[in-house]
Amino acid sequence: MKITEVRVIVTCPGRNYVVVKIMTDEPGLYGVGDATLNGRELAVAEALEKHLAPLLIGRDPERIEDIWQYIFRGTYWRGGPVLMTALAGIDLALWDIKGKRAGLPLYSLLGGKTRECALCYTHAGGKDFVAVEDAVRGKMERGFKVVRAQVAVPGNRGTYGVEMQDPRVGVVEEALPALEIWEPAPYLRTIPRLFAHLRDKLGDEVELFHDVHERLTPIQAARLAREVEPFHLFFLEDPLRPEHKESLRLVRQHSVTPLAMGELYHSRYECLPVITEQLIDFIRCDIAHIGGITEARKIAAIAEPYGVLTAWHGPGDIAPMTHSANVHLDVAIPNFGVQEMVFFPEVVQEVLPGAPAYRDGALWPNEAPGLGCDINEEAAKKYPYQRAYLPTVRRADGSVHDW
Repeated sequence: MKITEVRVIVTCPGRNYVVVKIMTDEPGLYGVGDATLNGRELAVAEALEKHLAPLLIGRDPERIEDIWQYIFRGTYWRGGPVLMTALAGIDLALWDIKGKRAGLPLYSLLGGKTRECALCYTHAGGKDFVAVEDAVRGKMERGFKVVRAQVAVPGNRGTYGVEMQDPRVGVVEEALPALEIWEPAPYLRTIPRLFAHLRDKLGDEVELFHDVHERLTPIQAARLAREVEPFHLFFLEDPLRPEHKESLRLVRQHSVTPLAMGELYHSRYECLPVITEQLIDFIRCDIAHIGGITEARKIAAIAEPYGVLTAWHGPGDIAPMTHSANVHLDVAIPNFGVQEMVFFPEVVQEVLPGAPAYRDGALWPNEAPGLGCDINEEAAKKYPYQRAYLPTVRRADGSVHDW
């Protein structure tokens, strides 16, 4: 069996996605993968079309590990979000082919199930504490047992994660990045009070946590982790930038609040120190940005003996193929923790069918061979790429800050 064609399809059914479709010389056998990097989609598409696709023609798609190493090492200047996202799209498509050829769902190729489904979480946000409380109650009524809580911060313009659904879904503007204003002092005052309110009103039955989104300095992160400790968060998500791995030691020294990191990591090498030094409790890489399933299963294996659980990134800006890969891996590995999820709009499901099914607080893997996903190429043509950016953040004095 040989690879005969690599199609790179950029489509925007409400937001931009980059899909890799790898064709083989076996009639009707192909695989689909996700290579979406929010705000830099065309950079990944260009890398795939002009640099990586020509390397795949004529190769045996069954040799996934060999192809992964060939592409990862062959660039010489290896790694980075663009190339690792491109590699992930290829990797997912190859695993999809392998599953289809075997007639087995992906989890079966990864050793079979260790659990039937994957505990998942959703997002709840609001303009004030009562609005967040109401949003969490609504998620609980839908069966969610784990909820991420975010609240608007007084004096700040635009607060990450406050919208119930990502506001960019269905609204794509050809404009410069949206500008948000953020100050740490009101944020650090507000978040502990939010969780004091939620625990008082909701009790301990629901697991709650918060996403810092890498905005704090190490000492600020240590303060926040200590101050939310009485409210027993499921974890504190991304308290620091990935450049500050060593500073997680400081946070650990001041709090026993569980920590989750990894959304911006690109390979196992970035994960190694925080796992082996047990500086985190959850590793939450994005499978679409670390080179795919091949790399993710290695990261999970490294994390297992250190008691670190997985919490793969699962927002709306990665396509259903990655969400499916998340859940197949979740049910196969022993050290699964929790899975982020979103409900895709109908327009996305029309173009990219096959997202995992949600039932009673959990996601269930597709039972179809491979990833269980596809792309409707004719439908994809109706939604051409539209330029869009992630927001940028400035401090009140006008200086640029991390979003």
